[in-house]
Amino acid sequence: MRLEELRSFEAVARLGHFTRAADELYVTQPSLSRQIQALESDLGATLFQRDRTGVAITTAGEALLPIARRMLADADAARQEMDELAGLRRGRIRLGAPPTLCVSVVAEVIAEFRRAHPGIDLHITEAGSRALVEALGEGALDLALTITRPNVRSDAAVERVPLFTEELVVASATDATGVPARLTVRELAALPQVAFNRSYDLRVATDAAFEAAGLTPMIAVEGAEMDAVLRFVARGIGVAVVPATVLLGRPELRASQLSDPSLTRTVNLSRRATVRPSAAVAAIESTIFEVVATLTHESSALRDRITPVR
Repeated sequence: MRLEELRSFEAVARLGHFTRAADELYVTQPSLSRQIQALESDLGATLFQRDRTGVAITTAGEALLPIARRMLADADAARQEMDELAGLRRGRIRLGAPPTLCVSVVAEVIAEFRRAHPGIDLHITEAGSRALVEALGEGALDLALTITRPNVRSDAAVERVPLFTEELVVASATDATGVPARLTVRELAALPQVAFNRSYDLRVATDAAFEAAGLTPMIAVEGAEMDAVLRFVARGIGVAVVPATVLLGRPELRASQLSDPSLTRTVNLSRRATVRPSAAVAAIESTIFEVVATLTHESSALRDRITPVR
């Protein structure tokens, strides 16, 4: 099996279409088809069932897919190691994080890391913690920031290092009236809210708190993504429950403490347990620890609501 064939197989399996896979890989469709046929010939198995609308992966293809992804990840890791012998002047890092962290901690990490290592390419994946853990286990990511939640399964292939615990706070426009500095979940339910898409771990946590209290929240807008939620709140459309770190550097928003019950979450650095990190990955890990230390010790506005674990 050649790496080019495995890469073509993974793209077709992920996209479900030969033409889109060929476009992504910058090869012609006939060339891509020949690579898949050569791989099927080597393995003695049919990997895809083809029809007019696209392709469907076979049982043999499903068995090969996680193996192929691990092999491609290991090949990329080997290439990065060779690149990094030049002193971190070249290389690539695949970093994953939920949207709530991309707009806060990850943005700071990337800014710091790029200043020190401008030659390292960064590829960011935004997804929920469960999907990120699965991607790490398959070798599709080098590193991820994840959230500890009951619905996020543990994975023996993934090591998790707790970074900090933060409160979930109620965000409102700075000039908003009628939102006290401290309020209960019952009081929160009576305020118009800008609710996240239900795929967000954050939405799952807040819905669970309302359900446990037997409350039905007043929803002003529902289904928005992180950037839209913050903009809607700043325009006074409603309030939103967000992690404390999201409000760092956002003077147009203010935070109210949530109580009865208070809600918290733990942010973790997650990585492949059995794989030695490349020099580039080790460098960005150090940057993450430095940024977290800054956020938890030097933030005058929200320092008391962000507690380092290390």
